[in-house]
Amino acid sequence: MKKQRNPQSTLRKFFFATTATAMAIASSFTTFAQEATRPIEGRWDVTVEKDGKQLPSWLEVEHSGTHTLVGRFCYAFGSARPISKVNYADGKFDFAIPPQWEPGTSDMVFEGTVADDKLTGTMVYTDGQKYNWTAVRAPLLKATAPAWGAAITLFNGKDLTGWKAMGDNQWIVEKGVLRSPKSGSNLVTDKKFTDFKLHIEFRYDKGSNSGVYLRGRYEVQIEDSKGKEPWYGFLGGVYGFLTPNEMVAKAPGEWQTYDITLIGRQVTIVANGKTIISNTTIPGITGGALDSNEGEPGPILLQGDHGPVDYRNIVITPVK
Repeated sequence: MKKQRNPQSTLRKFFFATTATAMAIASSFTTFAQEATRPIEGRWDVTVEKDGKQLPSWLEVEHSGTHTLVGRFCYAFGSARPISKVNYADGKFDFAIPPQWEPGTSDMVFEGTVADDKLTGTMVYTDGQKYNWTAVRAPLLKATAPAWGAAITLFNGKDLTGWKAMGDNQWIVEKGVLRSPKSGSNLVTDKKFTDFKLHIEFRYDKGSNSGVYLRGRYEVQIEDSKGKEPWYGFLGGVYGFLTPNEMVAKAPGEWQTYDITLIGRQVTIVANGKTIISNTTIPGITGGALDSNEGEPGPILLQGDHGPVDYRNIVITPVK
């Protein structure tokens, strides 16, 4: 005779199994929540002290799953590169990144501590030398609805009034065009800005490269890129961070336009009449930034050290 199951016993087993599963899931989420609050996580504005200079850099750390920390680091030049693992315990951390444009083949090794919402540490460079660095938490830079002021013409078409070269000057003005006929110094405005709308026109020689730095910290790339797939290192990208949704580059020698709106960290880029990046967050400073003080106003910087480039009709409309 087949023994009949006890419905109440089956129900109790189901209840306990379900409860155990729920408790395991809850425990997993609790662990996740606890580990997600590790003080190293977030975005950091970094300053590296190297050979008497302050080198602006940037660090981001986030959790991957419940146990692992990963991140990105942007050194003084180049683009943000991935950190495969950040080791963290008891307020101390370390990570390593491979060389990018740095000389040599050794990894750059970082060690540090977290205290009072600041980071302090050392960097072993690719040449084996050790340097100190500090970091503060990057500001949110919340976007608010702007009230725009009057438009300002940044380039008068006659001379370099309102601009200064960051080194030996190769920039000249010819027939209303601001020209960098060869690689040399970058050019930066005397005035500084917070939120703004910027119109700028440019052209370049075949194979040439330049960039427009917003607040002197975020590079919108200019490069001979016609026919290439969109990428954050080609025309229209925010270098190392944001890839445009299509490639709209014209041929070398043709005039092209950017209309860029920056509000907080939110950037919209219209290139040659097409919106290629729309209200997208710029995570942090890009390589070549003037400083890492993201909460402060900054100038417009034109890159002049990567080949011939021309500019004209540079007009900015700042917030009131």
